[in-house]
Amino acid sequence: MTLLLKSKAVFTGLANEPHAATIVVNGQKIEAVLPYDAEIEGARTIDVGERLITPGLHDAHLHLMFGSMYEHASVNLDQAKNAREAIEILKAFSDKNPDDEWIIGYGWDQTNWDVNEFPHRSDIDAFITDRPVILFHAEGHYTWLNTKGLEVANITKDTVAPPFGEIEKDENGELTGILIETASNLASEYALDFPHERRLELFDQFLKLAARLGITSVNDLFASFFEKLNNFSIYGEFEQRGQLTTRIHLYPQLEEDLTRARQLREQFHSDKLQLAGLKEFIDGVVTGHTALMIDPYVDRPETRGEPTKSKEQFQQLVTQADAEGFQIRFHTIGDGAVRFGLDLFEEAQKQNGTRDSRHALEHIEVVSPTDIPRFRQLGVIPSVQPSHLALMPRESHTTRVTEEKYPYIYNIKTLQDSVDHIAFSTDFPITPLDPMKELYYAITRNDFNGEPWNGKEAVSLADALRGYTLGAAYSTHREQELGTIEPGKFADFAIFESNLFDLTPEQVKEATVSMTIMDGNVVYDRDDLS
Repeated sequence: MTLLLKSKAVFTGLANEPHAATIVVNGQKIEAVLPYDAEIEGARTIDVGERLITPGLHDAHLHLMFGSMYEHASVNLDQAKNAREAIEILKAFSDKNPDDEWIIGYGWDQTNWDVNEFPHRSDIDAFITDRPVILFHAEGHYTWLNTKGLEVANITKDTVAPPFGEIEKDENGELTGILIETASNLASEYALDFPHERRLELFDQFLKLAARLGITSVNDLFASFFEKLNNFSIYGEFEQRGQLTTRIHLYPQLEEDLTRARQLREQFHSDKLQLAGLKEFIDGVVTGHTALMIDPYVDRPETRGEPTKSKEQFQQLVTQADAEGFQIRFHTIGDGAVRFGLDLFEEAQKQNGTRDSRHALEHIEVVSPTDIPRFRQLGVIPSVQPSHLALMPRESHTTRVTEEKYPYIYNIKTLQDSVDHIAFSTDFPITPLDPMKELYYAITRNDFNGEPWNGKEAVSLADALRGYTLGAAYSTHREQELGTIEPGKFADFAIFESNLFDLTPEQVKEATVSMTIMDGNVVYDRDDLS
C-alpha cells in the first residue's frame, strides 16, 4: 500500500531549510516528494503536523557490540572524580550483579580527576578480590584491572607487551593494573568472551536503541581489543529473520591477508548488511602521548608518538587493499597521523591509479593547515565526532601541543569547507549514541566546561544534519540510495518531536525522536502516530 508521510517541516537535505511536503512511499522506496496538500486515493496517510522529518540518521563511525556491552552489561564510571568514587560505583554494581563472571566498567578518566594520574590495581583490590575486574578508559585506549583480572588473563610482570602496547609497571617492576593500547587485548580476550545468546541480546538491544534515536544506518568499525565481542553472523541471523532494523556497513580490520575481507565482501552485500571497507589504527590518543604528531609533545619533548606499524608495512597494506577495490578508513588523531594517512593514500594512487576510492580519516583531532587541501585533492573523506571536543578538559590537548596549533584542534567547519562531504558520527560508546549531542556540539562548539572552543569551526544545523545523513551515506558509496529525501531512494526517515530549526541549541541537545522509519516500515513509534 502507498504511504503518504506529511509534515509542515520536511528537511530533504537538498536545501538549508525544511518545507511543507508530502513524501510518497511505495514499498521500500520514496516514489515522490509532493506539496503538503497532495492526496492519493487509497493511500495510507501519516500526518505528523509541525514535527520535523529528516532522512534517516547515519552514524558513520561506531563500535556496535562494544557499545551495546557498555550500555547493557557494564557500569558507567564517567561521573567519578577520583579513583575512590569510581570504586564505590563499581562496588555497588558488583553487588547487584553477583553472577557476572567478569565485572566490566567504562568511562573513567584520570584527566578529569582531582589528581591527574593513573589509578592502581590495589584501589580495586581493597574492595574486590574474588572476581576479575576490567575497566575501560573513556577514550577506549587504556584498561584498569584488579589483581584477579591480571591473574585470569595470565598477565605477569614478565609478560611481554604486544607491539604498540604497554603493560605499566611501578618503580619496583610490579604491575600497576594499567594496560595501554594493544596490551589491553591480553585481558579483553578473556573478559569479553560472551556466550552466543548474550551477544544476540546485546545486538537486539542495540537495534532498539538505534531505532529510538532515529538512526537507520551505521558504520561498524574495527576496534582493536573489543573485537572479541564481534560475530558478524549474528547480524546475518537477524537479517534472515527480517529483524534488521538498522542498515549496517561492516569495516573489519585491514590485514595483510585479504582472504577474510574477500569472504566477507562475498557473504555480506545486501542493502541492509554489507562489507563497506577495512579499518586500521595509525596512532593512539593525545592524552597518552600515543597520537602521532608532526612535532614533539610540549609536555614530553622526547616523543612525538609513533605509528602502530612502519611506513613500509602500512604502504603494503594500503596499496594491496586499494588495488582490490577496498575502501580504507584510518584512525588518525594527531596531525602526524593525518599526514601519514594522506601520504599512504597518495602513494596508493600513484601505484594503482586514481579511482573513486573514498578512503577516510577518522577523528582528526589535530591537523596541519597545509594538509587540509589534500583531502579534496586525494578524494579523502574527513570523518569526525563533534562531541569529542567536550569529552575531557581542553587542557588534555592544549598542554600537549604548541599554541600555534590551537586553531587546528577539532576542526569541523574548515574540513567541511575543504571537501564536498564530511561524515559525522559518535564513536559510540566513546560518546553516547544520541545524535542530538553531536548536532549540539557541532553548532555550538561548547567544550567540556560548556564554553565555546574554536568557535569559527561551528557549522549550521542544516550542515550538521547533512553530515549525519548525506555525508555519512557518501562515505559508504551510498549517496544514490541514502542520505536525502528524493525519489528512488530508500524510505528511511527520522521524525522528531518538534522542528529542530525552531529550537535553541540547548533544546536541540535534548530533542527526541517520535518515529523512525526504515525501508518503508515503522521501526519505532513513541506516540503510535502510525
